[in-house]
Amino acid sequence: MSPLRHREQHRSSRIGWLRAAVLGANDGIVSTASLIVGVASASSSRQEVLVAGVAGLVAGALSMAAGEYVSVSSQADTERADLDRERRELATQPQAEEDELTTIYVSRGLERDLARQVARQLMAKDALLAHAQDELGLTEGQAARPLQAALASAATFAVGAAVPIAAIMMFPPSIVVVSMISLGCLIALGAVAAQAGGASSIVGAARVGFWGALAMALTAGVGRMFGTAVG
Repeated sequence: MSPLRHREQHRSSRIGWLRAAVLGANDGIVSTASLIVGVASASSSRQEVLVAGVAGLVAGALSMAAGEYVSVSSQADTERADLDRERRELATQPQAEEDELTTIYVSRGLERDLARQVARQLMAKDALLAHAQDELGLTEGQAARPLQAALASAATFAVGAAVPIAAIMMFPPSIVVVSMISLGCLIALGAVAAQAGGASSIVGAARVGFWGALAMALTAGVGRMFGTAVG
């Protein structure tokens, strides 16, 4: 009988796409709902409110995609620069790099002789990978992926923004209706995202709901300053 393989799925492997997806969906709901609430507070025209919501969806999705792509690309550039430097040092100063890796393992609790042996074995197999993981802290699961982050942010922003827009299309442009539907989706999103990350669903739902309610309340107040409230 072959031995059972012990496989673990760690939540940290989800960090790259989960952060971008949650940020996109949360921003899509909050910004678009707040925009719609603000416009609805100042105008009684459903068409004006709907146009503002759709414009907010398109502009927000493109902005999120561009922002994530630029931000994560900068991270990827830094990672590549560090790897290039390690590659040069491995080619020109292999002994110094072995000493550096040995010191890292000693600091983690290994005896120096054993640390030296581990460093030599790992460098013999893949020296750059060993230094990338143990010196630079770079792993495959957490590597920067600009295009993935951009697409995830844009797509989830659009999905989130569609929630208050759908509320306007199905119901009269009422501040209460849009706010309640949007807050309900925000709370559900916060709970699901927290659970996916291994945190408390209640805490995740509460913090997302609080900031969403605050944003909508402030924009409603701004809208009332410039027009007549609706609904």
